[in-house]
Amino acid sequence: MAVSGTAQFERFFRSVAGIDVDKEDLRRFHEFIDEKVDDMALAGSITAKWNGRDVVQPPDLPITKGVQERIREFDRLEEAEEILPLLRQMSRRPPDVTFADETEERLVHLYGGLSVGLARTFRVIDPEMGNPSTEDWDRAFQLFRLLT
Repeated sequence: MAVSGTAQFERFFRSVAGIDVDKEDLRRFHEFIDEKVDDMALAGSITAKWNGRDVVQPPDLPITKGVQERIREFDRLEEAEEILPLLRQMSRRPPDVTFADETEERLVHLYGGLSVGLARTFRVIDPEMGNPSTEDWDRAFQLFRLLT
């Protein structure tokens, strides 16, 4: 699967975490976004149903303090403006969940914040990392699955 915006994502990962990514890494990043789409859709729809709604509103999204801080960091990045449209394009819509328009826009920024967190996770895994290996990606995914 080709990931559009390769150069932009390479700049993003270099800027945020000082790591170099290649096309295979960007394929894994796309898998990460897909997984987070499903996670947010499931969690948001459960909360919406508990509140008697069929449409997921922004407060239904499971945004922790740490994720909120990463969203703010993402929004301040120079690269954010060129990454947002690419994240919007990458973010598929689960067929069984309806997001409010405001939620759709919030999700793109949420994925940006999660991307900042993912990029920085590689530095936690290995402070000297230059290019993440398959094992590094697996570890990062495992950490996110534990917490999100």
